[in-house]
Amino acid sequence: MTCTFARSEPMATMDVYWLEQTEADVPVVNRWLSAREMSLLHRMRFPKRRNDWRLGRWTAKRALAACLNLPNNLSALAGTEILAAPSGAPEVLLFSQRAPVTISLSHRAGRAICGVALSEDCIGCDLEIVEPRSDAFTVDYFTASEQTLVEQTPMEERPLLVTLLWSAKESALKALHMGLRLDTTCLDVRFVEELPAAIEQYRHSLLISSSAPNPDEWHPLHVLVLGGQAFHGWWRHADHMVRTVVSALPLRSPIHSACFFQER
Repeated sequence: MTCTFARSEPMATMDVYWLEQTEADVPVVNRWLSAREMSLLHRMRFPKRRNDWRLGRWTAKRALAACLNLPNNLSALAGTEILAAPSGAPEVLLFSQRAPVTISLSHRAGRAICGVALSEDCIGCDLEIVEPRSDAFTVDYFTASEQTLVEQTPMEERPLLVTLLWSAKESALKALHMGLRLDTTCLDVRFVEELPAAIEQYRHSLLISSSAPNPDEWHPLHVLVLGGQAFHGWWRHADHMVRTVVSALPLRSPIHSACFFQER
């Protein structure tokens, strides 16, 4: 399939908030889940599925409590429900009423990320482990320009680049509410910065610094879709994992939700 990509006209900017949590952050008790959520949990047969689901819901509720200035004690969090919309995307209900916010969730290897937009504009986020992928993977899932970028990148930096390209596509597919029903070669990831330089700079900073990466350090990107739609987004790399966040509206650098937390 041959895909033609075009940029859309400039639009107003928006903010997206993000939060990560790990399995160790999730309470053992379930009283932070609503009755409907408890019913859904009890239908899940496999422990890994239940653990991933609980981790995603916990992360989303904590992020929403921060962004919406809601109490974040366990009982209060039960008033926020994260249910699946008909498209499969997560939908937020506050005390059984649809909330005018949009979230996106991703989890991998005992860690979850939630992106929150305080509007009903579509967003998508993704979390991926940086690991080697085969040449066949890039041929099957990447556009010609993405394959060229991979070929021009030093071998030791390719796992990060390939993971980043894949994660950006996953985020865009979530924003489109399409998942892998859409051919990923009709999504073309472009970078505002010189990407190999950004990757090398980031890798060098990790080698010379023992401190944790800055949670606000994000790099811009675009994902162009067949037919002319453009998603605007950001990426960051820490702890051997890549995060991406995209939106149909231009985004300012994602805001870490943890800075809003206050025990109430």
